[in-house]
Amino acid sequence: MALAGVRVIELAGLAPAPFCGMILADFGAKVIRVDRTKGAVPLDTQARGKKSMAINLKTAEGVTLLRKLCVQSDVVLEPYRKGVMEKLGLGPQELLKENPRLIYARLTGYGQSGSYASAAGHDINYLAMSGLLSRLGRSGEKPYAPLNLLADFAGGGLTCALGIVLALLERTKSGKGQIIDASMVEGAAYVGSFIWKSRRIGMWDRSRGQNMLDSGAPFYDTYQTSDGKYMAVGAVEPQFYRQLLQGLELDAEQLPPQMSFSGWADLSRIFTERFASKTQADWSKVFDGTDACVTPVLTFDQVSSHPHNRERASFIKDSSGEESPRPAPVLSLTPAEPCLAPDPVIGEHTVEVLQELGFSSAEIDKMQAVGVVECNVVKAKL
Repeated sequence: MALAGVRVIELAGLAPAPFCGMILADFGAKVIRVDRTKGAVPLDTQARGKKSMAINLKTAEGVTLLRKLCVQSDVVLEPYRKGVMEKLGLGPQELLKENPRLIYARLTGYGQSGSYASAAGHDINYLAMSGLLSRLGRSGEKPYAPLNLLADFAGGGLTCALGIVLALLERTKSGKGQIIDASMVEGAAYVGSFIWKSRRIGMWDRSRGQNMLDSGAPFYDTYQTSDGKYMAVGAVEPQFYRQLLQGLELDAEQLPPQMSFSGWADLSRIFTERFASKTQADWSKVFDGTDACVTPVLTFDQVSSHPHNRERASFIKDSSGEESPRPAPVLSLTPAEPCLAPDPVIGEHTVEVLQELGFSSAEIDKMQAVGVVECNVVKAKL
């Protein structure tokens, strides 16, 4: 796989960093998640393909062990607030002195500088600070965050993974590692570059929820069908809009012009009534094979059985039958090969990793006995 041979130390965290680590693991990196000891609760639902090592960082021996682990790796993925790693003596400056090739990725909400650098927050806060949240929501309603996708995962985990891959590429030229300062505020704002840069062409002149792509336009919205399901409509271009009207059996001459803002409310009402006259399956038959840009809004239960997704094998099942999306994008030469084994339990691979670091069985037993590390061996199910 593309990242085969890359060793990543992921310090256990929530949502964005685990997603970043899973991306790297899906594409071949060896990702070792460092968990806490003392009955820590596993919160990483994106642990596919990772190994887990449990270290007690409240002990000097544990900190020393983590240092050794980091300096013998290619990447450190750190999700803590500013200053946490420095207090342990494991900040990037210290580790890069020992391993100049190390790539030290710091994934936080507000970044490593600025007045909010040490503040707590979540996706909705980072989205608010990026400016994007002010644009999200229907007309006359308050702004709303669309799940926690934009800041946590797009602006956070995915953007950080891109930074790591870029740093790995650069290292092939200079032989040097570097520090990645991944701010979810800035990552989300960057994902929203189209919104920022298309303001000058008049795409966002109107208030929230009244523009073409934010639910203001009747030809870019969702509509309920007679069976309580939904269809998604994205017929922006005139040629696609004509096919939408054809499928709905509507006469353009009897409707307001497509781009007449004053007529959008009437068009929305007409489209709502028309879509409510048939089931989702009926409308799918009408629009499949056309360029009307009308598709069913698939639920998680439906998505993998849709013919298109099934033909591409876009969703996979692990050994326990749990379904999830296949890694993307698809590479022709070195495609991802996601691990289908169950996610690791905390400390499952502690002994294995320590042995790779050169520790003897006696040394490992001693570290376990004094609580420096924790090992939880998974028993095979017969």
